Amino acid sequence: MSEREEMLNLETIPVGSLAIIPLEGSKGLGEKVDKFLVEWRTTRENEHKESLAFAGYQRDTYILKAAIPRFGTGEAKGVIQESVRGCDLFFLVDVCNHSLTYRLFGSENHMSPDDHYQDLKRLISAVGGKARRITVFMPFLYESRQDTRTARESLDCAIALQEMVKMGVDNIITFDAHDPRVENAIPLHGFETIQPAYQFVKGLMRSIRDLQFDSTHMMVISPDEGGMSRAILMADVMRLDMGMFYKRRDYTKIVDGRNPVIAHEFLGSNVEGKDMLIIDDMISSGESALEVAHELKKKKAGRIFVCASFGLFTHGLECFDKAYNDGVIDRVLTTNLIYQSPELLKREWYINCDMSKYIAYLIDTLNHDVSISSLLNPNDRIRSAIERYNNEQEQ
Repeated sequence: MSEREEMLNLETIPVGSLAIIPLEGSKGLGEKVDKFLVEWRTTRENEHKESLAFAGYQRDTYILKAAIPRFGTGEAKGVIQESVRGCDLFFLVDVCNHSLTYRLFGSENHMSPDDHYQDLKRLISAVGGKARRITVFMPFLYESRQDTRTARESLDCAIALQEMVKMGVDNIITFDAHDPRVENAIPLHGFETIQPAYQFVKGLMRSIRDLQFDSTHMMVISPDEGGMSRAILMADVMRLDMGMFYKRRDYTKIVDGRNPVIAHEFLGSNVEGKDMLIIDDMISSGESALEVAHELKKKKAGRIFVCASFGLFTHGLECFDKAYNDGVIDRVLTTNLIYQSPELLKREWYINCDMSKYIAYLIDTLNHDVSISSLLNPNDRIRSAIERYNNEQEQ
Protein backbone atom coordinates (compact mmCIF):
# COMPACT_ATOMS: atom_id res chain seq x y z
CA MET A 1 0.00 0.00 0.00
CA SER A 2 1.37 3.40 -0.98
CA GLU A 3 1.93 6.20 1.54
CA ARG A 4 -0.90 8.16 -0.09
CA GLU A 5 -3.34 5.29 0.38
CA GLU A 6 -2.14 4.81 3.94
CA MET A 7 -2.83 8.51 4.69
CA LEU A 8 -6.29 8.29 3.12
CA ASN A 9 -7.09 5.36 5.37
CA LEU A 10 -5.96 7.31 8.42
CA GLU A 11 -8.00 10.36 7.53
CA THR A 12 -11.37 8.63 7.12
CA ILE A 13 -13.64 7.10 9.72
CA PRO A 14 -14.36 3.36 9.31
CA VAL A 15 -17.83 2.49 8.02
CA GLY A 16 -18.25 0.28 11.05
CA SER A 17 -16.31 -2.09 13.27
CA LEU A 18 -14.47 -4.45 10.92
CA ALA A 19 -15.61 -8.09 10.98
CA ILE A 20 -14.72 -11.01 8.71
CA ILE A 21 -16.53 -14.32 8.37
CA PRO A 22 -14.63 -16.80 6.20
CA LEU A 23 -16.76 -19.81 5.40
CA GLU A 24 -15.23 -23.22 6.08
CA GLY A 25 -13.87 -23.53 2.54
CA SER A 26 -12.00 -20.21 2.87
CA LYS A 27 -10.70 -20.63 6.43
CA GLY A 28 -7.01 -20.76 5.44
CA LEU A 29 -7.22 -17.68 3.22
CA GLY A 30 -9.29 -15.84 5.82
CA GLU A 31 -6.72 -16.47 8.55
CA LYS A 32 -3.90 -15.09 6.37
CA VAL A 33 -5.96 -11.97 5.57
CA ASP A 34 -6.77 -11.51 9.25
CA LYS A 35 -3.09 -11.75 10.21
CA PHE A 36 -2.19 -8.85 7.87
CA LEU A 37 -5.05 -6.68 9.15
CA VAL A 38 -4.14 -7.27 12.81
CA GLU A 39 -0.49 -6.41 12.14
CA TRP A 40 -1.27 -3.22 10.18
CA ARG A 41 -3.82 -1.89 12.64
CA THR A 42 -1.66 -2.66 15.64
CA THR A 43 1.27 -0.62 14.28
CA ARG A 44 -0.78 2.11 12.58
CA GLU A 45 -0.62 5.47 14.32
CA ASN A 46 -3.80 7.56 14.46
CA GLU A 47 -4.69 10.39 16.79
CA HIS A 48 -8.39 9.41 16.63
CA LYS A 49 -7.76 5.77 17.49
CA GLU A 50 -9.33 6.10 20.94
CA SER A 51 -12.44 7.94 19.72
CA LEU A 52 -15.89 6.35 19.66
CA ALA A 53 -15.89 6.24 15.84
CA PHE A 54 -12.80 3.98 15.96
CA ALA A 55 -14.21 1.59 18.58
CA GLY A 56 -12.90 -1.92 18.00
CA TYR A 57 -10.33 -0.67 15.49
CA GLN A 58 -7.48 -2.67 17.05
CA ARG A 59 -8.30 -6.27 17.90
CA ASP A 60 -6.51 -9.59 18.25
CA THR A 61 -8.62 -10.96 15.42
CA TYR A 62 -11.31 -9.63 13.09
CA ILE A 63 -12.73 -13.07 12.37
CA LEU A 64 -16.15 -13.65 13.91
CA LYS A 65 -17.12 -17.11 15.09
CA ALA A 66 -19.75 -18.75 12.92
CA ALA A 67 -20.91 -22.30 12.35
CA ILE A 68 -23.13 -24.27 10.02
CA PRO A 69 -24.39 -27.34 11.91
CA ARG A 70 -25.88 -30.01 9.66
CA PHE A 71 -28.51 -32.66 10.33
CA GLY A 72 -28.30 -36.27 9.20
CA THR A 73 -30.58 -35.51 6.26
CA GLY A 74 -28.05 -32.99 4.92
CA GLU A 75 -30.15 -30.00 5.99
CA ALA A 76 -28.26 -27.21 7.76
CA LYS A 77 -28.54 -23.81 9.40
CA GLY A 78 -26.22 -20.84 9.73
CA VAL A 79 -25.28 -19.63 13.22
CA ILE A 80 -23.24 -16.49 13.96
CA GLN A 81 -21.90 -16.78 17.48
CA GLU A 82 -20.92 -13.13 18.07
CA SER A 83 -22.72 -9.81 17.72
CA VAL A 84 -22.68 -8.25 14.25
CA ARG A 85 -24.66 -5.14 15.11
CA GLY A 86 -23.15 -2.10 13.41
CA CYS A 87 -20.31 -4.13 11.84
CA ASP A 88 -18.81 -3.62 8.42
CA LEU A 89 -19.06 -7.31 7.59
CA PHE A 90 -16.99 -9.17 4.98
CA PHE A 91 -17.75 -12.75 3.92
CA LEU A 92 -15.12 -14.93 2.18
CA VAL A 93 -16.44 -17.95 0.27
CA ASP A 94 -14.77 -20.51 -1.98
CA VAL A 95 -17.48 -22.31 -3.95
CA CYS A 96 -14.86 -24.62 -5.54
CA ASN A 97 -13.58 -26.26 -2.36
CA HIS A 98 -14.42 -29.91 -3.06
CA SER A 99 -12.27 -31.20 -0.20
CA LEU A 100 -14.97 -30.59 2.43
CA THR A 101 -17.49 -33.31 3.20
CA TYR A 102 -20.62 -33.85 5.30
CA ARG A 103 -22.73 -36.83 6.29
CA LEU A 104 -25.83 -37.47 4.20
CA PHE A 105 -28.00 -40.36 5.42
CA GLY A 106 -24.90 -42.04 6.80
CA SER A 107 -22.77 -41.56 3.67
CA GLU A 108 -19.94 -39.11 3.10
CA ASN A 109 -20.90 -36.41 0.59
CA HIS A 110 -18.47 -33.88 -0.93
CA MET A 111 -19.59 -30.26 -0.91
CA SER A 112 -20.51 -28.86 -4.30
CA PRO A 113 -20.64 -25.20 -5.40
CA ASP A 114 -24.38 -25.33 -4.66
CA ASP A 115 -23.66 -26.38 -1.06
CA HIS A 116 -21.13 -23.59 -0.53
CA TYR A 117 -23.46 -20.97 -2.00
CA GLN A 118 -26.35 -22.19 0.13
CA ASP A 119 -24.16 -21.96 3.26
CA LEU A 120 -23.28 -18.35 2.34
CA LYS A 121 -26.98 -17.50 2.13
CA ARG A 122 -27.57 -19.18 5.49
CA LEU A 123 -24.98 -16.97 7.20
CA ILE A 124 -26.22 -13.80 5.45
CA SER A 125 -29.68 -14.73 6.68
CA ALA A 126 -28.32 -15.20 10.22
CA VAL A 127 -27.06 -11.59 10.18
CA GLY A 128 -30.70 -10.56 10.22
CA GLY A 129 -30.08 -7.06 8.88
CA LYS A 130 -28.04 -6.05 11.93
CA ALA A 131 -24.75 -5.34 10.12
CA ARG A 132 -24.09 -1.82 8.86
CA ARG A 133 -22.81 -3.10 5.50
CA ILE A 134 -22.22 -6.53 3.95
CA THR A 135 -19.56 -7.27 1.35
CA VAL A 136 -19.09 -10.71 -0.18
CA PHE A 137 -15.67 -11.77 -1.49
CA MET A 138 -16.44 -14.64 -3.87
CA PRO A 139 -13.20 -15.13 -5.84
CA PHE A 140 -14.64 -17.77 -8.18
CA LEU A 141 -18.05 -16.37 -9.04
CA TYR A 142 -20.76 -18.97 -8.51
CA GLU A 143 -22.03 -20.44 -11.83
CA SER A 144 -20.14 -17.72 -13.75
CA ARG A 145 -19.34 -20.02 -16.68
CA GLN A 146 -23.03 -19.90 -17.60
CA ASP A 147 -23.30 -16.14 -18.07
CA THR A 148 -25.43 -15.94 -21.24
CA ARG A 149 -28.48 -17.78 -22.49
CA THR A 150 -28.08 -19.61 -25.79
CA ALA A 151 -31.09 -21.95 -25.45
CA ARG A 152 -33.87 -22.68 -22.96
CA GLU A 153 -31.52 -22.77 -20.00
CA SER A 154 -31.11 -21.28 -16.55
CA LEU A 155 -28.97 -18.24 -15.76
CA ASP A 156 -27.91 -19.28 -12.28
CA CYS A 157 -25.13 -16.68 -11.90
CA ALA A 158 -27.46 -13.73 -12.55
CA ILE A 159 -30.09 -15.19 -10.23
CA ALA A 160 -27.48 -15.72 -7.48
CA LEU A 161 -26.32 -12.09 -7.71
CA GLN A 162 -29.91 -10.86 -7.47
CA GLU A 163 -30.58 -13.16 -4.51
CA MET A 164 -27.59 -11.82 -2.61
CA VAL A 165 -28.49 -8.14 -3.04
CA LYS A 166 -32.11 -8.87 -2.06
CA MET A 167 -30.76 -10.43 1.15
CA GLY A 168 -28.90 -7.21 1.98
CA VAL A 169 -25.46 -7.62 0.37
CA ASP A 170 -24.11 -4.18 -0.64
CA ASN A 171 -20.98 -5.17 -2.57
CA ILE A 172 -19.84 -8.31 -4.37
CA ILE A 173 -16.14 -8.64 -5.19
CA THR A 174 -14.90 -11.41 -7.45
CA PHE A 175 -11.74 -12.18 -9.40
CA ASP A 176 -11.45 -12.66 -13.14
CA ALA A 177 -15.15 -13.20 -13.81
CA HIS A 178 -15.72 -15.37 -16.89
CA ASP A 179 -17.74 -12.50 -18.40
CA PRO A 180 -17.84 -9.24 -16.37
CA ARG A 181 -21.10 -8.24 -18.11
CA VAL A 182 -22.93 -10.48 -15.67
CA GLU A 183 -22.91 -7.39 -13.39
CA ASN A 184 -25.79 -6.11 -15.53
CA ALA A 185 -27.99 -8.39 -13.42
CA ILE A 186 -27.48 -6.00 -10.46
CA PRO A 187 -26.85 -2.57 -12.05
CA LEU A 188 -27.64 -0.58 -8.89
CA HIS A 189 -25.26 -2.43 -6.55
CA GLY A 190 -21.50 -2.71 -6.16
CA PHE A 191 -19.79 -5.36 -8.27
CA GLU A 192 -16.04 -5.57 -8.92
CA THR A 193 -14.10 -8.15 -10.90
CA ILE A 194 -10.33 -8.00 -10.29
CA GLN A 195 -7.44 -9.27 -12.39
CA PRO A 196 -4.49 -10.83 -10.49
CA ALA A 197 -2.03 -9.79 -13.23
CA TYR A 198 0.50 -8.26 -10.83
CA GLN A 199 0.59 -11.41 -8.68
CA PHE A 200 1.36 -13.51 -11.78
CA VAL A 201 4.26 -11.28 -12.75
CA LYS A 202 5.57 -11.26 -9.17
CA GLY A 203 5.27 -15.05 -8.86
CA LEU A 204 7.12 -15.57 -12.13
CA MET A 205 9.92 -13.20 -11.14
CA ARG A 206 10.46 -14.93 -7.80
CA SER A 207 10.82 -18.34 -9.43
CA ILE A 208 12.57 -17.64 -12.75
CA ARG A 209 15.75 -15.57 -12.69
CA ASP A 210 16.60 -15.09 -16.40
CA LEU A 211 13.43 -13.54 -17.85
CA GLN A 212 13.67 -10.78 -20.44
CA PHE A 213 10.59 -8.56 -20.51
CA ASP A 214 10.65 -7.23 -24.07
CA SER A 215 8.87 -8.05 -27.32
CA THR A 216 11.98 -9.73 -28.73
CA HIS A 217 12.09 -12.38 -26.00
CA MET A 218 8.55 -12.69 -24.62
CA MET A 219 4.96 -12.82 -25.86
CA VAL A 220 1.49 -12.97 -24.25
CA ILE A 221 -0.92 -15.60 -25.58
CA SER A 222 -4.71 -15.77 -25.23
CA PRO A 223 -5.86 -19.41 -25.59
CA ASP A 224 -9.22 -18.32 -27.05
CA GLU A 225 -11.09 -15.27 -28.29
CA GLY A 226 -12.99 -14.93 -24.99
CA GLY A 227 -9.79 -14.09 -23.12
CA MET A 228 -8.59 -11.39 -25.51
CA SER A 229 -9.20 -8.47 -23.15
CA ARG A 230 -7.26 -10.23 -20.38
CA ALA A 231 -4.25 -10.84 -22.65
CA ILE A 232 -4.40 -7.33 -24.15
CA LEU A 233 -4.25 -5.81 -20.64
CA MET A 234 -1.19 -7.88 -19.75
CA ALA A 235 0.58 -7.26 -23.07
CA ASP A 236 -0.03 -3.50 -22.97
CA VAL A 237 1.24 -3.10 -19.42
CA MET A 238 4.32 -5.23 -20.04
CA ARG A 239 4.84 -3.73 -23.54
CA LEU A 240 4.86 -7.14 -25.25
CA ASP A 241 3.35 -8.56 -28.44
CA MET A 242 0.19 -10.63 -28.19
CA GLY A 243 -1.11 -13.67 -30.02
CA MET A 244 -4.42 -15.53 -29.91
CA PHE A 245 -5.74 -19.01 -30.63
CA TYR A 246 -9.15 -19.37 -32.20
CA LYS A 247 -10.98 -22.53 -31.16
CA ARG A 248 -12.90 -24.26 -33.94
CA ARG A 249 -15.62 -26.27 -32.22
CA ASP A 250 -18.04 -28.98 -33.28
CA TYR A 251 -21.40 -27.46 -32.42
CA THR A 252 -23.26 -30.66 -33.35
CA LYS A 253 -21.93 -32.46 -30.24
CA ILE A 254 -21.79 -31.86 -26.50
CA VAL A 255 -19.08 -33.62 -24.46
CA ASP A 256 -18.76 -32.98 -20.70
CA GLY A 257 -21.22 -30.10 -21.01
CA ARG A 258 -19.46 -28.27 -23.87
CA ASN A 259 -18.86 -28.41 -27.61
CA PRO A 260 -15.55 -30.24 -28.32
CA VAL A 261 -12.68 -28.33 -29.93
CA ILE A 262 -11.77 -29.54 -33.43
CA ALA A 263 -8.65 -27.40 -33.94
CA HIS A 264 -6.73 -24.40 -32.58
CA GLU A 265 -5.92 -21.72 -35.18
CA PHE A 266 -3.13 -19.28 -34.22
CA LEU A 267 -3.35 -15.56 -34.96
CA GLY A 268 -0.18 -13.63 -34.24
CA SER A 269 3.46 -12.94 -35.10
CA ASN A 270 6.44 -15.30 -35.04
CA VAL A 271 6.88 -17.09 -31.69
CA GLU A 272 10.16 -18.88 -32.39
CA GLY A 273 12.55 -18.81 -29.42
CA LYS A 274 10.32 -16.54 -27.32
CA ASP A 275 9.03 -17.19 -23.80
CA MET A 276 5.23 -17.58 -23.87
CA LEU A 277 2.83 -16.32 -21.18
CA ILE A 278 -0.49 -18.12 -21.71
CA ILE A 279 -3.10 -16.09 -19.80
CA ASP A 280 -6.52 -17.54 -18.92
CA ASP A 281 -9.17 -17.19 -16.24
CA MET A 282 -9.16 -20.85 -15.19
CA ILE A 283 -7.64 -24.25 -15.75
CA SER A 284 -10.50 -26.73 -15.67
CA SER A 285 -9.40 -30.06 -17.14
CA GLY A 286 -6.26 -28.41 -18.55
CA GLU A 287 -6.93 -29.81 -21.99
CA SER A 288 -7.20 -26.42 -23.70
CA ALA A 289 -4.05 -24.93 -22.12
CA LEU A 290 -1.97 -28.01 -22.94
CA GLU A 291 -3.21 -28.16 -26.53
CA VAL A 292 -2.22 -24.51 -26.96
CA ALA A 293 1.19 -25.26 -25.42
CA HIS A 294 1.71 -28.17 -27.84
CA GLU A 295 0.77 -25.94 -30.80
CA LEU A 296 3.25 -23.27 -29.66
CA LYS A 297 6.01 -25.85 -29.30
CA LYS A 298 5.32 -26.96 -32.88
CA LYS A 299 6.00 -23.34 -33.85
CA LYS A 300 9.36 -23.54 -31.99
CA ALA A 301 8.36 -21.38 -29.03
CA GLY A 302 10.76 -21.15 -26.06
CA ARG A 303 9.64 -21.65 -22.47
CA ILE A 304 5.91 -21.78 -21.81
CA PHE A 305 4.36 -20.39 -18.62
CA VAL A 306 0.63 -20.96 -18.06
CA CYS A 307 -1.07 -18.33 -15.85
CA ALA A 308 -4.65 -18.82 -14.64
CA SER A 309 -6.53 -17.24 -11.76
CA PHE A 310 -8.17 -20.52 -10.80
CA GLY A 311 -6.52 -23.93 -10.95
CA LEU A 312 -9.42 -26.38 -10.81
CA PHE A 313 -7.57 -29.39 -12.31
CA THR A 314 -10.83 -31.31 -12.57
CA HIS A 315 -9.16 -34.21 -14.45
CA GLY A 316 -6.18 -34.50 -12.12
CA LEU A 317 -2.53 -33.45 -12.38
CA GLU A 318 -1.10 -36.34 -14.41
CA CYS A 319 -1.53 -34.61 -17.79
CA PHE A 320 0.46 -31.62 -16.49
CA ASP A 321 3.13 -33.93 -15.06
CA LYS A 322 3.54 -35.50 -18.49
CA ALA A 323 3.61 -32.13 -20.28
CA TYR A 324 6.28 -30.88 -17.86
CA ASN A 325 8.40 -34.02 -18.18
CA ASP A 326 8.09 -33.82 -21.99
CA GLY A 327 9.27 -30.20 -21.95
CA VAL A 328 5.97 -28.82 -23.28
CA ILE A 329 5.35 -26.51 -20.30
CA ASP A 330 7.82 -24.99 -17.84
CA ARG A 331 5.62 -23.60 -15.07
CA VAL A 332 1.93 -23.25 -14.17
CA LEU A 333 0.85 -20.30 -12.02
CA THR A 334 -2.50 -20.11 -10.24
CA THR A 335 -3.71 -18.30 -7.12
CA ASN A 336 -4.74 -19.46 -3.66
CA LEU A 337 -8.16 -17.84 -4.12
CA ILE A 338 -9.63 -21.33 -4.32
CA TYR A 339 -8.73 -24.68 -2.76
CA GLN A 340 -5.31 -26.09 -3.66
CA SER A 341 -4.70 -29.77 -3.03
CA PRO A 342 -1.52 -30.79 -1.11
CA GLU A 343 -0.48 -32.78 -4.20
CA LEU A 344 -0.62 -29.64 -6.37
CA LEU A 345 1.48 -27.59 -3.94
CA LYS A 346 4.22 -30.26 -4.06
CA ARG A 347 4.54 -30.20 -7.85
CA GLU A 348 7.86 -28.90 -9.20
CA TRP A 349 6.11 -27.17 -12.10
CA TYR A 350 3.62 -25.28 -9.91
CA ILE A 351 3.96 -21.67 -8.68
CA ASN A 352 1.47 -20.51 -6.03
CA CYS A 353 0.48 -16.83 -6.22
CA ASP A 354 -0.66 -15.76 -2.75
CA MET A 355 -3.54 -13.24 -2.84
CA SER A 356 -4.10 -12.85 0.91
CA LYS A 357 -2.18 -9.57 1.30
CA TYR A 358 -4.00 -8.02 -1.65
CA ILE A 359 -7.40 -9.02 -0.24
CA ALA A 360 -6.36 -7.53 3.12
CA TYR A 361 -5.53 -4.24 1.34
CA LEU A 362 -8.96 -4.24 -0.29
CA ILE A 363 -10.79 -4.96 2.97
CA ASP A 364 -8.80 -2.37 4.93
CA THR A 365 -9.43 0.30 2.27
CA LEU A 366 -13.13 -0.51 1.89
CA ASN A 367 -13.63 -0.42 5.65
CA HIS A 368 -12.38 3.18 5.61
CA ASP A 369 -14.80 3.92 2.73
CA VAL A 370 -11.92 4.95 0.44
CA SER A 371 -11.84 4.38 -3.31
CA ILE A 372 -10.12 1.13 -4.33
CA SER A 373 -9.50 2.31 -7.92
CA SER A 374 -5.74 2.53 -7.42
CA LEU A 375 -5.68 -1.01 -6.01
CA LEU A 376 -7.64 -2.36 -8.98
CA ASN A 377 -5.19 -0.89 -11.49
CA PRO A 378 -1.98 -2.98 -11.49
CA ASN A 379 -0.15 -1.08 -14.27
CA ASP A 380 2.24 0.97 -12.11
CA ARG A 381 3.02 -1.96 -9.81
CA ILE A 382 3.79 -4.28 -12.73
CA ARG A 383 6.08 -1.76 -14.41
CA SER A 384 7.89 -1.02 -11.14
CA ALA A 385 8.35 -4.74 -10.48
CA ILE A 386 9.80 -5.28 -13.97
CA GLU A 387 12.16 -2.33 -13.51
CA ARG A 388 13.38 -3.71 -10.16
CA TYR A 389 13.81 -7.18 -11.66
CA ASN A 390 15.83 -5.84 -14.59
CA ASN A 391 18.07 -3.82 -12.25
CA GLU A 392 18.72 -6.91 -10.12
CA GLN A 393 19.60 -8.90 -13.24
CA GLU A 394 22.16 -6.29 -14.29
CA GLN A 395 23.92 -6.29 -10.91
